[in-house]
Amino acid sequence: MKYLLLVHHNEDIFTRMPEGAREDMLAESIQLCHQLDSNGQYVHASPLQPEATGSIVRVRDGKSTVTDGPFMETKEQLAGYFLIDARDRDEAVAIASRVPGARIGTVEVRPVREISGLPGE
Repeated sequence: MKYLLLVHHNEDIFTRMPEGAREDMLAESIQLCHQLDSNGQYVHASPLQPEATGSIVRVRDGKSTVTDGPFMETKEQLAGYFLIDARDRDEAVAIASRVPGARIGTVEVRPVREISGLPGE
């Protein structure tokens, strides 16, 4: 089963970390991806640009509005993700505990709903 591991942390704290510490976290994340790949569990992963680079799109009554954002009133922002294959929730949680971002924030573990008819199937 596929699981999406959503990495959340405080962008301000992350950007104030020494550059070497940030680079070490990235290298550790890449190493984790290679370990998952060798186990046949890696699907995809990527950090995200800061939330200020994002946009929010809403469609109401057929009209689309776009605003800068998300600028949510939270202490942590969505920082990246891992898409993995795991036997079950327990295995997905064990993998999430190895994500470096969990040490400075949280990792949300969500099962991916499998549907048919998507491209590439």
